[in-house]
Formats: sequence, C-alpha cells, structure tokens
Amino acid sequence: MKEALPLAFIKHQHAVLGLQAKRNKQPQPPAIPLSSRQADTGAILSAQAATDQTAERQMVLPRNLLQMEKLLELLMGLDFQHQRSLSSALNWFGSGGSINQHGRMSEIDPMDQGQGAQPWSIDRVGVVGMGLIGGSIALDLTQQGVEVQGLVHREVTAERARSRGLAPLVSTDPSCLHDCDLVILALPLESLLTPEQSLLRALPEQAVVTDVGSVKAEVLAVWRDLHPRFVGSHPMAGTAQAGVDAGLTGLFRGRPWVSTPEPTTDPSALEVIHQLADRLGSHFLTADAARHDQAVALISHLPVIVSAALLRAVGEERDPAVLDLARTLASSGFADTTRVGGGNPALGTAMASHNTQAVLRSLAAYRWSLEQLEEAILEGHWAQLEKELEKTQLLRPQFLSD
Repeated sequence: MKEALPLAFIKHQHAVLGLQAKRNKQPQPPAIPLSSRQADTGAILSAQAATDQTAERQMVLPRNLLQMEKLLELLMGLDFQHQRSLSSALNWFGSGGSINQHGRMSEIDPMDQGQGAQPWSIDRVGVVGMGLIGGSIALDLTQQGVEVQGLVHREVTAERARSRGLAPLVSTDPSCLHDCDLVILALPLESLLTPEQSLLRALPEQAVVTDVGSVKAEVLAVWRDLHPRFVGSHPMAGTAQAGVDAGLTGLFRGRPWVSTPEPTTDPSALEVIHQLADRLGSHFLTADAARHDQAVALISHLPVIVSAALLRAVGEERDPAVLDLARTLASSGFADTTRVGGGNPALGTAMASHNTQAVLRSLAAYRWSLEQLEEAILEGHWAQLEKELEKTQLLRPQFLSD
C-alpha cells in the first residue's frame, strides 16, 4: 500500500488553503506541484497551518496517518481521573510525544491539573431549552433536589416538560431567570449565535452563563461581549432523539464535559461549570476553543457526514431487488454505523456550517485513509488489507469501551 498522499488529497488541501487565504485577504499559497504526491501529511498540514495568522488558533495537527490515528486514540482514550487540558494534550502530541502500550502518554503528562471541583455552590439553575441536552440536565438536577427553572418558547412544551418531571418550574417568560445563579443555554447553534434580546435582558449579571453547543470558537466570539461571566462548554453526550421527550437521566454520567475558557474568563465562573460537570457525573476538562473544534470535527462531526454518506450509498442502490433485500437484512452493524447520520438534519448542518474548516480538514484525512483501503482492495493486496484491519481492531478499544 502506498504511503504517498493521493493527488485528490493534495488538491483538496490546496483548495482549502486558497479559501482560507481569500477569507483572510492574503495572497493564495503557491500551487502544489504534481510531484508533491511524495510529500508527507506533515508538509501539507504545516502549509495549511501557516496560513492562520492568529497564533493561538493554529492547530497542532498530525504529520502522517499513523499520528492521525494516535491523535484520535489520545482524544478518546484519556484517563480523566483529574481535570485535564485538551489543548495541552495536543501541544504535547505535536511536540513528538508518544503513547505507550496501555494507551497512555509515555512521558511527562502536562494535562494533570490537580484536584476536582469545590462543593456545589449554586442555589437556583436556569435551563433555557428543554430538548435532549437541556431536558437531561434539568432532569438530573431536579432529581438531586436542585431548584431548576426551565425556559421554553411554547406553553405546550412547558406543560410537557412539567408532566415529564424535567423541572417543576417551566415558563415561556424569560424574566423567570432573574434570580438564577447559573443559566445553561441548551439552545441550537443558530439560536446561540443570534440570541434574542429578551433573553439577554433577562440574564442576571451576577449569574454564571454557559452553553452546551458542539462548536466553541463562533459561540465565544458572540458571547464573550454579551455577558461578563460566560463560560463556553460542551458535554460530549447525546442520542439520536430530539425534543422535549428526549431528555433522560444519567446521559452525562462518565462522559467528558469540555469547557473552553479564555484569558479573560472569570475563574470562579469556570469553577461553577466544573461543579456542574461533577454533579452530573461527567469528567471535566478544559480546552482551547479552536483546538476543541478541530478535535470534535474528527470524532463527532466527521462521523455524521460519513454515516450520512453510507446511508446515501445504500439508499441510492439502483437494483430494486438488492435494495429491498438490504432493507430486510440490515441489522446491528448497520445500525451502529448509521445512527448519527440518521439523526437531526438541522444539527448536522449546523455542525458543518459553523465548523467548516475543521470539518473539511477531517474529511480530507478520512478521504485519504479510505483511498488507501480502496487501493488495497483494487490491487488485491489482501495481506495488507488484513494488516490494516488488525490495526483498527486494536485501535477501537483504546477509543471506546463497549
């Protein structure tokens, strides 16, 4: 199997570079010659990173396919016994660190940041939006005896939320938030990026405000100037369900909860989010917003697109008999690989439209990997294919435990 990058990957990377340069009003990067088929991944990704003028937003990206795999291993296989910094992990990885046979970092671990959160210090929590994430947060906190005030758009939603026990107090009037110590914005990305004025007026200045969106850089760009105690955060949990009936208990237990503080973030506000994550049973960590978005593109946003592509490939089968048989035979394997692609279309679109460059980078890396496997099949290199599948068989348990 060839180690050189395929021409399609190089062309795609150059197109991405050109788009970035145009957006930044910089000259486009020089064309990559066809001889660059022998260039390694690091050369391509280093050239891409060079177009990013803002140092703190530059990505530490893997230099070849093996490092891409190890990056995913690191992201999904961390030992979250303490509060950790994902940005530190990526910086460590980019500097040449390695992962030992147990899936842990083999040298000094710069992510170990000490002890857990202080005891819970919040009297009243406002949850804006009672869908899957907001409803699950409200349900867990309510069952723990925390006073939760829900805010939704429609009275029918409020009634349903109350009847399900998500929270005893659910209103359509934003003023209900006036005495909350913590307000959680469990809203779609579009609503987060264009918040209603009535909501902004209702947020208590002394309250800690956080969100649960899967994209952080754009959210911070909007909210850092809207509220003095805003902290961006993202619980890495979910299901294919949506709406007021989707909330369930224990959704966040054992899952990462990422906060993306900035230099100006109020440390006491960040501590409150740490307390919230602990109370919900999550593993709390912090990350730079831009690096969070790239990491999430790899392990969350990319799978949505890949899963959707698989569903399209099967659904567009031209032989009706084959298509009918495929529908009959589809079972657990197909269910596992297509769950996220068959989820909320608006959510998938929001991920791609608000994390575009990170998703494109991830798609380019995925396309290259897929082409390597395709080439092995095309050339009949079965031993090489089996070797690659043996490697992925060993990788998965380092990412997830069934």
